[in-house]
Amino acid sequence: MKKKISLIGAGQIGGTLAHLITLKELGDVVLFDVAEGTAKGKALDIAQSTSVSGSNVSLIGTNDYKDTNNSDVVIITAGIPRKPGMSRDDLLETNLKIIKQVAEGIKKSSPNAFVICITNPLDVIVMAFQKYSGLPTNMVVGMAGILDSSRFKYFLSQELKVPVKNVDSFVLGGHGDTMVPMPNQTKINGKPLNQFIQKGKLDSIIDRTRKGGAEIGKLLQTGSAFYAPATSGVEMAESYIKDLKKTLPCAAYLNGEYGVENLYAGVPVIIGGEGVEKVVELTLDKYEKENFDLSIKAVKDLMVKAKKIDPKLGS
Repeated sequence: MKKKISLIGAGQIGGTLAHLITLKELGDVVLFDVAEGTAKGKALDIAQSTSVSGSNVSLIGTNDYKDTNNSDVVIITAGIPRKPGMSRDDLLETNLKIIKQVAEGIKKSSPNAFVICITNPLDVIVMAFQKYSGLPTNMVVGMAGILDSSRFKYFLSQELKVPVKNVDSFVLGGHGDTMVPMPNQTKINGKPLNQFIQKGKLDSIIDRTRKGGAEIGKLLQTGSAFYAPATSGVEMAESYIKDLKKTLPCAAYLNGEYGVENLYAGVPVIIGGEGVEKVVELTLDKYEKENFDLSIKAVKDLMVKAKKIDPKLGS
């Protein structure tokens, strides 16, 4: 029996998710959006492409949560995107209200789903979704680390003129300006990164990684990145659906791991058929630990702001 995958938000990321899931035949797709025609139009467009791709899945577009009932996977992109000059944190108040509505809908329609959140500011929004919905923490996760790691690996591959598949690395911490690329955990063809690059050039790549989303937003002018975020979200969904048990950097709930309690933040996790099955604890050196702690502080500070907007998040 095919899995049912509901996509909440039919914007650029939502539409791209629907297309990628269709091409991979991961499951039947329900594309939901409050804008009545958007989801239906995109679903119909992608459905009409299946005679060319040969994909054997069904797609429907809807603005009724009932159509998402009993989903196996839910991927949330609903919310306003960043515009040029905006930080992810600028989206907090508006997207908190949106994610509360989404959480209430998913709690009723698909309480057993594996939920992947992509809406920014990611770490706080995914934690808010979990609190609003009451879904188990292992079944609620945020997409950020795969995207940030992908950007870091791509920039390194371009600088070092090696295939990106030969770059192995993680980016941890919050999905924002304090994210923590891990150069000491990075390998090029299995060899330490410091054998290939000078510190000054590495620092500029780390800075570009942190500003990767803003760079794309400035170029697009009318929106933010969507191809790479959608591809990253699909990798997480596929690991869950197929029980691949991949180790992926994601915004996951921490309950003592890395010395962090009761907070979502970017760390390597194993995603399999039971959701987030394990948080993988890396040994961090002094530099990495200091930067990770700074990133955690930024997430905590933003969570304080979120609780001021909605005190119920503090309960």
